[in-house]
Amino acid sequence: MIKRIFVVLWFFAVTTAVAAQGLPDFTELVEKQGAAVVNISTVQVVKSNRLGGFPFDESDPMFEFFKRFGGPRMMPQQPREFENRGLGSGFIISADGYILTNAHVVDDADEVVVKLTDKREFKAKVLGADRRTDVALIKIDAKGLPVVKLGDPAKLKVGEWVIAIGSPFGLDNTVTAGIVSAKGRSLPQENYVPFIQTDAAVNPGNSGGPLFNMKGEVVGINSQIYSRSGGYMGLSFAIPIDIAMEVKNQLQAHGRVSRGRIGVVIQDVNKEIAESFGLGKAEGALVANVESGGPADKGGVSEGDIILRFDGKAVAQSGDLPRMVGMTRPGSKVPVQVWRKGSVKDLTVVVAEMPDDDKSGPRPARKRAKTAEAAVNRLGLLLSDLTADQKRQAGVKNGVGVEDSRNGHIDIRAGDVIIALIEGGNQTEVKSVEQFNGALAKLGKNAVFTLLVRRGDNQTFVTIKGFGEK
Repeated sequence: MIKRIFVVLWFFAVTTAVAAQGLPDFTELVEKQGAAVVNISTVQVVKSNRLGGFPFDESDPMFEFFKRFGGPRMMPQQPREFENRGLGSGFIISADGYILTNAHVVDDADEVVVKLTDKREFKAKVLGADRRTDVALIKIDAKGLPVVKLGDPAKLKVGEWVIAIGSPFGLDNTVTAGIVSAKGRSLPQENYVPFIQTDAAVNPGNSGGPLFNMKGEVVGINSQIYSRSGGYMGLSFAIPIDIAMEVKNQLQAHGRVSRGRIGVVIQDVNKEIAESFGLGKAEGALVANVESGGPADKGGVSEGDIILRFDGKAVAQSGDLPRMVGMTRPGSKVPVQVWRKGSVKDLTVVVAEMPDDDKSGPRPARKRAKTAEAAVNRLGLLLSDLTADQKRQAGVKNGVGVEDSRNGHIDIRAGDVIIALIEGGNQTEVKSVEQFNGALAKLGKNAVFTLLVRRGDNQTFVTIKGFGEK
C-alpha cells in the first residue's frame, strides 16, 4: 500500500513538473509572423509536337499506327503547348514586395503568382535566382505588406525548437514544429551552403518557406528533404538566412551572384591522411590538384598542401573551403595558410571570379602504359614505367602507370598513374617503378602513407594503412 502511494505521489510530482515547465507555445509567433508567409504557384509552358486530335507522342507506338491508318479526327502534326504547374512557398522581407524563395521553385517559370494570407493574388517578377545556393528573389507590386524579422543562424543551438510555415501540397500557412538536429551540414553536390538540419515536417510545397526560431525570427529557408518515398522522413534542410541575404543583395543589385574561385581540387583530411602528412589532427582541405596558371598556382599553392586557414578563418573540414572562397569578392588578396612538408607556410592568393558555366572540355584519354615489370609489388600492384608521350597524355611530369591491382583493400585501379608517395610529412616524387618499389620496401608493415594518384582528368590522394611483412 505504501509503495502504491509512493508511485502515485511520484507520478503526480513528475506530471506537475512537466505541466509547470510546459511545452512550447507557438500561437503568438504564428499570429505575428504567419501573415508574411506567402504561397507561390508557377506555370511553365512546354511546347510539344503531337498528332492533332490524338494525345500520342512520336515515341508512342500508337503514333505510327494512327499515322499510317488515320482516324475520324486525324489532323496534320502541329506543335501544341502544355502547362507544367508547380507550388512552393516564400516570405516577405520588405513592405514594398520583395520576397525570398527557392531557386528551384521559380526555375524556368513563365508565370509566377503570389498569394497572400488575405487571399490577394499578385503576379511576381523574378529578379534573380542562384542555383548554387537555391535562393531566388522575386518582387510583387504592393505596399504596406507584413514583413518577417531576420535572426542570426550562428546563435542557433542544436536541440533548439524551430517551426516551419509553408504550403505543403498547396495547403496554405501550414505550421510544423521540430528541433535543430544539426548545423553546418554538408550535402552531396551542395558545396556552398552549410545547411541547418531539423526534424520539422517539410513536404513538397514547403520549399522556399521560412524556418523560425522561438523569438519569431527567420533563421533559414526550407530547401530540401531526405526521403526515399518523396515525402517527409524526419530529415529537413534549411539554407541559413545570412547566406540567403548575401545572395539576395547581389541578386537585387546585379541580377546574378558573383563568386570567387582559386582553382584547386580538394578532398577531405581523415585521421590516416593527417598522420601520413605529419599533421597533428584531421583538419583542413587537402589539395589534390592545382589549376595551371590559376589563382592558387600563382599564389604558390602546391599539390599536397593542406589548406588550414583562408582569409584568417580556420578550415575545419574540406567542405568549409568552397563556401569561404565562393563568398569572397573576386579580386581580393587573401592570406592562405597551408601545411607543407611538416610545417606551416603562409601564402597570398588573389581570388578570381567563377564563370557561370564551365566550358572546359575533357582532356584526352590516357593510353594504357606498356608493362615494364611482370611481377606485382608489395602492394599487389602491377606497374609500368611511362614513356614521354604517355606522360604528356596523362598530364603528368613523372609517375608510374598501374596496369593491374590485385589488392582489393586499397583504392588503386588499373589506369591510375601514381605520382608521389607521402609518409611522415615527407613527399617523394615517383619517377620509376624501381624507385617506387624501393621506397615501399623501406616502409614497416604498419606504416601509414599516402599516394598521390592521377585518375582520368582528376587527381586524388589515397591513404594506405599497413601492409604485409617487409
